[in-house]
Amino acid sequence: MVFIGAHAPRETKDGEDGQHVSPLESRTRSRVLHMVSADGPISAAELGRHLDLTPAAVRRHLDALVEQGAVVPHEPTGGRRGRGRPARAYVVSDAGHNALEADYDSLAVEVLRYLQEHAGPAAVGDFARSRVGALEERYAARLAAAGDDPAARTEALVEALSEDGFAATARPVGAGGLTGVQLCQGHCPVQHVATEFPAFCEAETDAFSRLLGVHVQRLATLAGGHHVCTTFVPTGGIGSRPRKTTQPSGVDPEAAPPRSSTTDTLTHVKEGSS
Repeated sequence: MVFIGAHAPRETKDGEDGQHVSPLESRTRSRVLHMVSADGPISAAELGRHLDLTPAAVRRHLDALVEQGAVVPHEPTGGRRGRGRPARAYVVSDAGHNALEADYDSLAVEVLRYLQEHAGPAAVGDFARSRVGALEERYAARLAAAGDDPAARTEALVEALSEDGFAATARPVGAGGLTGVQLCQGHCPVQHVATEFPAFCEAETDAFSRLLGVHVQRLATLAGGHHVCTTFVPTGGIGSRPRKTTQPSGVDPEAAPPRSSTTDTLTHVKEGSS
């Protein structure tokens, strides 16, 4: 993880980028990318002034970021231009935004490791429940308006999750004495964090149980290496509060929304209290 400082050492030497990038080069390039993200479209001259870099250093880092596809030149549209050729400006590309998100994910993991080391695992669990609790509070009124039927509440939850970018879908499953809904989430904003700290998945599962009014079973997670998060929501038949984690007939933990492409395998999670 690279921490972005406001006053890194001034870089004065020009040179060609090789296969090896020094820690200073890496930090400086990350600072350039973050400033283009925050202030773009921004010119090389403006970057040099803000970051205290020489023109040669700015050009070197911008050229490297453009070659990597993280930054692209910005062509202004509309409006009148002044005399002469305008200074070339830069903006962050989609790939660059993905790189920044990975950077923030790494920071979040480091913070949670520190919290776990100095305050204990329970503190991480408390933080996870607090974070999910905010989402639960936002969804509560919407699901309450859907009525008492777990299937209807699940549909309302799917809509709310999808609006928040979770790429959620639901389909009826089950046979014989147990029926329900299979809730799938094709995207998880904390997947990288939850891979190391499963308390986030557990907190979300508990929140779903409270929101839906039934005890749900989490069958698969993106954080666990699956291509989708899968949750079984019982809607009728043999209890809305199953005592076993036996996979209901018709449930396919490998099923995913068409837009999800993450690799998946099946696991079961232990059932807790609702």
